[in-house]
Amino acid sequence: MEMEKQVLFAGFGGQGVLSMGQFLTHAALSTGKHVSWVPSYGAEMRGGTANCLVTIAEEEISSPLTENPMMAVILNQPSLDKYEDKIQPNGTLVINTSLVERKPKREDLQILEMPVNHLAEELGNARGANMILLGAYLQKTAVVEVEKALEHFDLIFKGKSETVIAKNREAFMVGVEFAKNNW
Repeated sequence: MEMEKQVLFAGFGGQGVLSMGQFLTHAALSTGKHVSWVPSYGAEMRGGTANCLVTIAEEEISSPLTENPMMAVILNQPSLDKYEDKIQPNGTLVINTSLVERKPKREDLQILEMPVNHLAEELGNARGANMILLGAYLQKTAVVEVEKALEHFDLIFKGKSETVIAKNREAFMVGVEFAKNNW
């Protein structure tokens, strides 16, 4: 029996942290998995801290909350400072080095460091940073297969223009390719 997988997404409000969690939730649901999404906001939305915890399981989820997720996607320095010690041993840590000044202290984690904001700017889509991170995260962890996530882009971005969907898909694939080449 496969265990529940819990991933924490953490960063500043306005970085698309909650959207990343929602995307993963929808993608996992579409593959028949049980999913929970628990958002958490800091004092103020934009510029404050934001994080969400996504739990994905083959069977019913016993508890959607944990102090110690197996994986974390970290978008900024305060989030690394706050959550690095809470990730389970042998867990996975994906870090946006564009906004994280230091190296992680732990040596018992699989770590993927990415200059996400730089990659997004190169792409001409500064707002695509969260999708780049998500693409890299899924490529590395296969919590949801990249192909399955791509199949559901239209559903996940329902109501958005074709251009927005295409830009998000392009950013997602930049992350996938980065992860393939940098692990």
